[in-house]
Amino acid sequence: MYRHLSPVGPIDCQVMGWGMWQAKGRYNRVLYVISPLAMLMLWELAVRIGALDHRFFPPPSAIVGVLVETALAGEIFRAAGTSLVRIVAGFIAGAIPGLVLGLAIGVIPLLRSALEPIIYAICPIPKLALLPLIMLLFGLGETSKIVTIALGVFFPVLINTAAGVVGIERIYIDVARSFGARGLDFYLTVALPGALPSVLTGIRLGAGLALLLIVAAEMIAAREGIGYMIWSSYQTFTLEKMYLAFLVMSVLGWLMSVGLGRLEKVLVPWKPGGGGR
Repeated sequence: MYRHLSPVGPIDCQVMGWGMWQAKGRYNRVLYVISPLAMLMLWELAVRIGALDHRFFPPPSAIVGVLVETALAGEIFRAAGTSLVRIVAGFIAGAIPGLVLGLAIGVIPLLRSALEPIIYAICPIPKLALLPLIMLLFGLGETSKIVTIALGVFFPVLINTAAGVVGIERIYIDVARSFGARGLDFYLTVALPGALPSVLTGIRLGAGLALLLIVAAEMIAAREGIGYMIWSSYQTFTLEKMYLAFLVMSVLGWLMSVGLGRLEKVLVPWKPGGGGR
């Protein structure tokens, strides 16, 4: 029932990154590092020869200068730290209920039938469309941002977990039942391990969504964070700082991708590609 709901949209860039880094061969790994540097060099050259308008595409050298300036003032570290705390809090608040409910939905057919129409109805709603309602309910403080991220993370984890449990071969379930696996023991020894590859896929998708949502939420209702830095840079037309915020978000995304890829390699070493795709 849930297999076709497993999201494989734009957030797959989170899933792809670690698998690309695992590509065999020294030359492939060198190319993996050199290609972004070559892009930055071409960008710098294009601005200097006038092929790109420096007002809208400041050269990387100018962005590095702003990086040094904001790092010495501590501004970039405060903004990144604030956003990271919100991401972690929202991720935990969304992933744990999604995991628990996903396991229950996958194991209990009646619960699956009861909740399926609700999930079909709510899941397609863009979570940013709910942000005005969330702000009305929880105010403009930290809670509204955490709830926004939690909602975005909840559904990928829920759907992928349920799909993973439903996809467990019946023979394993029957063997576990015959050996007396019941209740919590069944969830911990059969349902969760069997669904673990799908659970981790949901977690990685949720992590990518968390990055998207925190920027949007901080643009609308925040006075600190990477999203607020992007919005304030737009208002004051300090585009070097805006591009620096883009860089920080890309680094956070890359670190999350690599970290979750390593975790997947440890927890599900049997998965093709060793945890990557």
